[in-house]
Amino acid sequence: MPQYLVAIHHPDGYDGSLEGEAMVRDIDVLNEEMEAAGVRIFAGGLSAASSAKCLRAQPDGKVLTTDGPYLETKEHVGGFWILKAANLDEALEWGRKGAIACRAPVEVRPFLARTEEDNQHILRIGQD
Repeated sequence: MPQYLVAIHHPDGYDGSLEGEAMVRDIDVLNEEMEAAGVRIFAGGLSAASSAKCLRAQPDGKVLTTDGPYLETKEHVGGFWILKAANLDEALEWGRKGAIACRAPVEVRPFLARTEEDNQHILRIGQD
């Protein structure tokens, strides 16, 4: 079954601790619905983009580490789900529910099609 990334985007400087209990409850309900439907492989929220570290390979073979996100943008990925869905339409329906629960823009993107043999580690994650 195809797998999809459902990414939640937050504005730069977003502080999730300021959100009310209603949003947290709505996200919990959505997570439970995804789990009951058997579509959720993984879900996770991310700390602020300002806490990111960026690593860049240099021509001399060394790796340069810098503070902050890779891109300087007005929005950052604040959390995401990895879902298995029959098709893009089903994944988009879950994305719509995510946008409502999170009160934020959501991006839905399919993973590259790979063989089941290539994805054994991902398939095992979904069986937990």
